[in-house]
Amino acid sequence: MGTFLEEITLENTADRTLADHGYIKDTDIRTLTVKAMPDTGAWTLVINEEVRQKLGLAIEDEVQSTLADGTAAHYPLTKPVKIQWKNRSIALPAVVIPDAKEVLLGALPLEGMDLIVDPVRQTLAGAHGDQAIHVLY
Repeated sequence: MGTFLEEITLENTADRTLADHGYIKDTDIRTLTVKAMPDTGAWTLVINEEVRQKLGLAIEDEVQSTLADGTAAHYPLTKPVKIQWKNRSIALPAVVIPDAKEVLLGALPLEGMDLIVDPVRQTLAGAHGDQAIHVLY
């Protein structure tokens, strides 16, 4: 099994709220389409500082995370960002690893959009077919 990239669109949810209330135009909502690597070992969306700045995402907190190489450090955690993949979306915070080479699509956004990693076809697929199923607890 190898790694692969999927195209996702990221949107600043604070901008969306401002647009919904008429404070800015829809065209002023900061969005960015990127190639992301699905990574079930990451817990949420992982972006670098360049992506955070382009989207204008505010820092909400700091979290301790351990990288794949075993390095543990504290990293900024953003306010929620909307993650869109085809007809599915979810809003979650992102961990900012300043020099990250890849955007990582972690377990929480994958689960939240009802997606699974298909290692044979090297793609994402709906866990329950084409229509996302959202389980409420």
